[in-house]
Amino acid sequence: MNIYSARLLLWPLVLFASLVQQTGAAAEQRLRFRVTVDRELAPQPVSGRLLIFMATNTAAMDTIQTDWTKPRAVWCCAKEVEAWTANKTIEVDPDELAFPEAFSRAPESNYQIMALLDTDHSYASSGQGPGDLHSAVARVKQLKPTETKPVELALTRRVPDRARRQDSDSVKLVTLRSDLLSAFWGRPTEVRAGVRLPPSYKKETSRRYPTVYVVHGFGGSYTRAWTASDGKEMAAGTLPEMIYVFLDANCPMGHHVFADSVNNGPWCKALTAEFIPHLERTFRMDAKPEGRLLTGHSSGGWSTLWLQVNYPDIFGGTWSTSPDPVDFRNWTGPDLTKTPSDNFYFKPDGSTRWLIRFNGKETVTVQDYARWEKVLGDYGGQLASFDAVFSPRGEDGRPMPMFDRGTGAIDPFVQKAWEHYDISRLLKENWLALGPKLKGKIHVTVGTLDNIHLEESVYLLRDRLKELGSDAQLTFLEGKDHMNLYDNQLGKRIAWEMYQVARPGAGITETINR
Repeated sequence: MNIYSARLLLWPLVLFASLVQQTGAAAEQRLRFRVTVDRELAPQPVSGRLLIFMATNTAAMDTIQTDWTKPRAVWCCAKEVEAWTANKTIEVDPDELAFPEAFSRAPESNYQIMALLDTDHSYASSGQGPGDLHSAVARVKQLKPTETKPVELALTRRVPDRARRQDSDSVKLVTLRSDLLSAFWGRPTEVRAGVRLPPSYKKETSRRYPTVYVVHGFGGSYTRAWTASDGKEMAAGTLPEMIYVFLDANCPMGHHVFADSVNNGPWCKALTAEFIPHLERTFRMDAKPEGRLLTGHSSGGWSTLWLQVNYPDIFGGTWSTSPDPVDFRNWTGPDLTKTPSDNFYFKPDGSTRWLIRFNGKETVTVQDYARWEKVLGDYGGQLASFDAVFSPRGEDGRPMPMFDRGTGAIDPFVQKAWEHYDISRLLKENWLALGPKLKGKIHVTVGTLDNIHLEESVYLLRDRLKELGSDAQLTFLEGKDHMNLYDNQLGKRIAWEMYQVARPGAGITETINR
């Protein structure tokens, strides 16, 4: 072999090595984050989900928060960390687990960036919360994600604890260790609520009152008991005097909706068999079905309808508003009763399913929402919360997902398990026994432009109840959505309708619109 021939043979190897070297260099140049934690915040090792947010807002920001109504407005990436100490730097590759895309695809721009350690994995359900550690917001000019030095961030701040809610003459914090839930979890577990008492409660010591059980929506809180402003209206007679129990429906895996489940435990039984009897021993409540009334919005709307249907002998009526899907033939789009299964992300014709809309305009797809939620947390988010309530437990000890977060394909085994929680199906199959017990007790209100398309499922429930001969009142408020449904005194109308159930014939002393 001559020298010329040898060079020809060696040249492809040299070229290949050069290309490998260039590719490696390019990989090292795309955006990375290097994060440290302040020693004062972490005298002991800390763990949690490390989230990094990146936004293009031009105004200076004190903190960066994501928004379910426009998830693409903030780039976010995540990494699970364990036993993190102050002398250790965590490197985050924002292409591994990110939304809306790998950060290397972000356009060159001026960015504001913040890191946050979600120490209790609650960000997906309630956002930034007490105990979370975060950095200051860094401003990076002309960041080119495909070619840049690592961005250095330091966790130097802790989200402070919320002030403890103080009891007063009108509001009481009530907690009860549940034997049922404690046995399920193998550790002490409580049911709690904020109980709001009417103005005359302290003075009229022999008087008993109807009780309204309120269930908040996803991301809400029982602490609304301390901020509700109905006391003055009760005193003025424009609202009837009743005891309001603001129940806590939050749990580590999201919103337990007061349904018994293999993942969250027996919350329904704990409420009806333990907590309500405890409340009725503690306060002067009517302690009879017509004096136990239910109301809730969104996930709370589903919860209260579920409780009424499953315990018609305990509760005297539900006023559920904008409930999560109550008929699984339309579960915000897909038909969960269909065989073979639907797809969560795409309609049979291949077009995209939309989840969120505003003013009638579609804004967020189901796929985007699911991918966004997966980055924020692998449990506790809205969709994962449904898995926790409705799904079987998988071999890994976690709730089995209804659908594949990558493709939207529905798992037929999980789909079958969800049937148990289809309220419309439950009513149809048990109407002979349930019908007489639910007479006059079902009231559902939803807007015709619900932001999450929830009216579509309520339409199906309405038609089914008509077929069954039910007297249920299902009301569709034209043009209203998930956010503004209570405009126009809906809350006041519901209160007076409840009072008429508890105190038949008691005159309404004031008009609703006063």
